[in-house]
Amino acid sequence: MHTDAVVLSGPKSMAVDSLRLKEPGPQDLVVDIYYSGISTGTEKLFWSGQMPPFPGMGYPLVPGYEAAGEVVEAGHDTGCKPGDHVFVPGANCFEGAFGLFGGAARRVVTDASRVTPIDRGLGPEGALLALAATARHALTAPNCELPELIIGHGVLGRLLARLTSAAGGPEPTVWEINPDRRRGAQGYRVIDPTEDQRCDYKSIYDASGNGTHLNDWIGRLVKGGEIVFAGFYSEPLSFAFPPAFMKEARFRIAAEWSADDLTETRALVESGRLSLSGLITHIAEPNAASRAYTTAFEDPACLKMILDWGHAA
Repeated sequence: MHTDAVVLSGPKSMAVDSLRLKEPGPQDLVVDIYYSGISTGTEKLFWSGQMPPFPGMGYPLVPGYEAAGEVVEAGHDTGCKPGDHVFVPGANCFEGAFGLFGGAARRVVTDASRVTPIDRGLGPEGALLALAATARHALTAPNCELPELIIGHGVLGRLLARLTSAAGGPEPTVWEINPDRRRGAQGYRVIDPTEDQRCDYKSIYDASGNGTHLNDWIGRLVKGGEIVFAGFYSEPLSFAFPPAFMKEARFRIAAEWSADDLTETRALVESGRLSLSGLITHIAEPNAASRAYTTAFEDPACLKMILDWGHAA
């Protein structure tokens, strides 16, 4: 089998190309991808060439770990059947290209244990499950506090705020320096950081991926408060020790989601407690992939870019 896939051949160099797929086995699914999302965190670093050395990385690379589609073939050991709609967190199934992520393709082959069944009615929002699960993962560490302050009102920041509400937590404050991105709040305040004089936050979650203002965040903590790094950071993080010492500041890194996060997040979405609406601002066809990736990474008006594989010719 062959598939069309987005192939990143080097920094800022990409095209849609035909790749041979590995043969599926008895535990594998063949999935036709309808929608794949573009991550403005880790994928942007690969696209720009700024990603630090990472296991399994290299060029040419098929990006994408946010994909939703339909099972068209199911191995006899999978427990799935053709017609099932699933979320796919990428796939390493291509000959001649690295599949560290591998979800930005018209068709993929993946082990059935990696997929999560989803409602077909989610449409393109089904591709957001991974990002929602990442936000959920940040909020569920042992003995953690729900966020009182969230830095950044992109998709991750919005999901953190929505999940805080779904968990019954108090309304968080969200900082956003871009006036256009302050719109779209659902039951919480979004303000410019300069408007906030509060310096007693118990928990600050950074969803911006930019740690240059870490010293300011430390100054906004109550003594013994925690800063959670929920983004991905290509540059070293540093801070002045004396203010952190005085605050007895704590720091936590939230990594990628687990299988349980995907399952629990899906349940929240299906129950209506977590809405994924209003997060997708741009949809493009694969033949415009190069322009779509540039827009996703460089246009502040783009919250989430989705590639529509299901409707492409």
